[in-house]
Amino acid sequence: MEDIAIKVDHITKVYRLYNKPSDRLRESLSVTHKKYSKDHYALSDISFEVKRGETVGLIGTNGAGKSTILKIITGVTNPTEGKLEIDGRISALLELGAGFNMEYTGVENVYLNGTMNGFSEEEIDARLPEILEFADIGEFAYQPVKTYSSGMFVRLAFAVAINIDPEILIVDEALSVGDVFFQSKCYHKFEEFKKMGKTILFVSHDLSSVAKYCDRVVLLNKGTKLAEGNPREMVDLYKRLLVNQIEDSNAEGKKDIKVNSEVVSAEMTWMSRMKLNPDVQEYGENIARITDFAILDENGNITNIVEKGKKCSFKIKMDVFEEVEEPILAVTIKNLHGTDITGTNTSFEGESMGLLRPGDCRIATFTQDVNLQGGEYLISLGCTGFIKGEFHVFHRLYDICNLTVLSNRDTVGFFDMNASLQLENPNGESE
Repeated sequence: MEDIAIKVDHITKVYRLYNKPSDRLRESLSVTHKKYSKDHYALSDISFEVKRGETVGLIGTNGAGKSTILKIITGVTNPTEGKLEIDGRISALLELGAGFNMEYTGVENVYLNGTMNGFSEEEIDARLPEILEFADIGEFAYQPVKTYSSGMFVRLAFAVAINIDPEILIVDEALSVGDVFFQSKCYHKFEEFKKMGKTILFVSHDLSSVAKYCDRVVLLNKGTKLAEGNPREMVDLYKRLLVNQIEDSNAEGKKDIKVNSEVVSAEMTWMSRMKLNPDVQEYGENIARITDFAILDENGNITNIVEKGKKCSFKIKMDVFEEVEEPILAVTIKNLHGTDITGTNTSFEGESMGLLRPGDCRIATFTQDVNLQGGEYLISLGCTGFIKGEFHVFHRLYDICNLTVLSNRDTVGFFDMNASLQLENPNGESE
């Protein structure tokens, strides 16, 4: 195990589930060993290795077993079967602030946490200035943590966890704590650890960060290891998993979808293969309606995840129920704060649908370059038009789904203007 920092060897974790608390007692007292519980396999025969100096990502849907395997690796819980081998001191950014005493000051909690991690008082003394500088909470460091805001609490907890010089760093959605400036500092520290050759096990729903930072990715699904390999390939596989294109292709499209307060059969619909917002807001006069919708990646696959620098398409199907002239189909991309980032419609694109009658149907496909920065966005759709010179909303769907943009390179702001750079030396020669 010279080059292996973490070895997960055929690990299974089974939890016993009881219908009511008394069943636990009845089972323990049963002379015939009758079971009053059912077994839940949180993990089933999981195996993978993390080499020293490697950054490995763990991804999967909710309930895949990511948190369970992290708890086993960090010693919070034990496996039911299998073996775990760890070679190196671990710092885990899981539940930030776990073990903090709310009555102690920030500095006292630094010493408490450091002692729990096996450091001597002299070693903590040496690290204290760096920890306090990173946390940047000023004089509050000498106040009881029960007086802290939630932001100050996680800043101190993160600073303690990240500055104890671990050989193995385990990160579970912890890089997004605090404000945007502190998040930037967290990612900078993360990159610093990676450059130093630290071993990192990285769990995140931020697929852009997974693709950017990880050397290898393990994909979990319902307690089993589905696949392991190149980050881009695993993210693509995860995309298919999200829209049920892996486990049961025969079941694809069987779930009904609610559109405009009516149930539309999902069989053969594009939307049935996407991850939709269950609380989508909609309204309109129903003269015409959006009855199907999809996002397509550069290969024409239906997905909620696209890559920056590639092309993607927004495909919208509209059915007409009353005579209408020149209806307009629109798509808008917003950030998570609800701010419109960009969008277009058939009118902007110079396309006219003319006079449409009941029973008519039109499909609009907007294909564009993905120049958005990596991150999460929301998609809204609209079907509008003018009747006797007055603007009417026929059907509008707010935040019908999310759009995840994967990126290896981000710039400032919402868009990347695809800048090119040329450096020259003082003699005027190009570099």
